[in-house]
Amino acid sequence: MPRRSGGPTVTDLPGTGNDEAVPPHRGDPLVEQRAMSRGAAVVDRSHRGVIAVAGPERLGWLHLLLTQHVSELPADTGTEALVLDINGRVLHHMVVANTGDTVFLDTEPGDVPELLGYLQKMVFWSKVVPRDATAELAVLSVVGPDTPAVLSAAGVVVPERPHGVLGLPGGGVVRRMDWPGPDAADLLVPRDALDTWWERLTGAGARAAGTLAFEALRVEAQRPRLHVDTDDRTIPHEVGWIGTAVHLTKGCYRGQETVARVANLGRPPRRLVLLHLDSGDETLPEPGDPVLRDGRAVGRVGTVALHHEQGPVALALVKRNVPVDAELTAGEEDRVTPVAIDPSSFVPDVDTPPPGRAAQLGIR
Repeated sequence: MPRRSGGPTVTDLPGTGNDEAVPPHRGDPLVEQRAMSRGAAVVDRSHRGVIAVAGPERLGWLHLLLTQHVSELPADTGTEALVLDINGRVLHHMVVANTGDTVFLDTEPGDVPELLGYLQKMVFWSKVVPRDATAELAVLSVVGPDTPAVLSAAGVVVPERPHGVLGLPGGGVVRRMDWPGPDAADLLVPRDALDTWWERLTGAGARAAGTLAFEALRVEAQRPRLHVDTDDRTIPHEVGWIGTAVHLTKGCYRGQETVARVANLGRPPRRLVLLHLDSGDETLPEPGDPVLRDGRAVGRVGTVALHHEQGPVALALVKRNVPVDAELTAGEEDRVTPVAIDPSSFVPDVDTPPPGRAAQLGIR
């Protein structure tokens, strides 16, 4: 198995239970990461759930429920969106593909029943039909700078980036993405043609890869994953979903009051950072383990990965007042290891107050 000198094996990472239904690697996760960084690789993410929303009022209806501005989302375009609770805490994250007659929402494994149940309860008299399409469509992801060349060689018309959406020959859609690498694409293919599409993409030059490589690049890109990098208190501002998945000036949706209040009057209590782990021969921390400063918890560990260049890394939510150069540890029991915040992931607070607070001070 691949191993960093004196460190844990890349195939024994903790906290990968969300991806147990698909292969974690295809022989060598570090080589697969390098293929994603320098060429292209394809990953089976067919365990993700898919919801299809049809009906003439689908965009306006979704606009009232999601955090993203989708009422005028053009055909053949995608985006990301959230569903929040009444207090603005994140319940669901989804990637959106609007084909012109159907909107597809793909989301975390196992989340479809709860999300679909919420959507169905909100139909009322709207002319929409949300349904579970997981048995019909499966997600494959191509990642790397050679993504356009691979898609073209596989007979797929390449959508414009980012988030362009086009139909696939034989059914399904392809959606251009800008993560986990700078260039990528998600293909929602007919589930009964999953093996055919896998062979088609590998035959077009994509290296076969597993979820460990995908997750490592996602950590490097500092893109959060629901349920792993979030907890039941997470609000969108803490993990970088403002802008990518939340539109600050759109109309009312559940949880909007918290989103607007934090954006205009204050700052979120925590921030997402990239940690470098000095694990040596020790067992790596697990998602949910504490981040400690002077023995006191100041955050929680999220996704843990072994990066092909950076070694052991992790995403973590830490209190906003933790300085970038703080001496920290992460983990519990035999998993405790020194960690350091990557300065590139740390955006310092400016002295200028948020817009709403500045207006209040001006009035006073």
